[in-house]
Amino acid sequence: MTTSNERSYFDLHITGLGYLNRIREVKPKKGDTFLACDIAALNGPSDDVSYVRFDIRVSGSEAQQLVRRCIQAVEDEKKVMIGFRLGDLWADTFTYSKGKRAGEQGVSLKARLLFINWIKVDGQQVYKAEPRAIETDGPSSPVPAQAATEATPEQDAPPAPAAETVVNAATQARVPDVAESF
Repeated sequence: MTTSNERSYFDLHITGLGYLNRIREVKPKKGDTFLACDIAALNGPSDDVSYVRFDIRVSGSEAQQLVRRCIQAVEDEKKVMIGFRLGDLWADTFTYSKGKRAGEQGVSLKARLLFINWIKVDGQQVYKAEPRAIETDGPSSPVPAQAATEATPEQDAPPAPAAETVVNAATQARVPDVAESF
């Protein structure tokens, strides 16, 4: 009989698209500084869209690089939309200290940004992740690379995304402040 000390995990991922806002470095009293942002995710029917706000800790190393490259566009109040994957969702309650709602309870949805599929700035695509390679588990059964690593301890870190690609040179010319960094 063999016993294993390996832990297995059940992941809950959120995929969607939304607008990137409030990119910032957070310096907690205890612990290391980390990159954070807000995502206003689109939800509901396309003719009556509502938004769900997520307060995000940017976790993946490639996601960190991509978010940092969007700082100037967000500061210039350009519309930066991303296709994303979030993990480790949790709700945080707080009390408003200012404004009309001072003293009222509020809820903030928090998560980790694991992966960015694509980025558009003012409607022009400036980044698209390349499709992931498919591994085979024998001569006739293809298994995606991500499925091959499920339930392993390394799941705290997302699988390394494929190298980034810039859509085309014309897109770079239309969005020089963001595209130059790609």
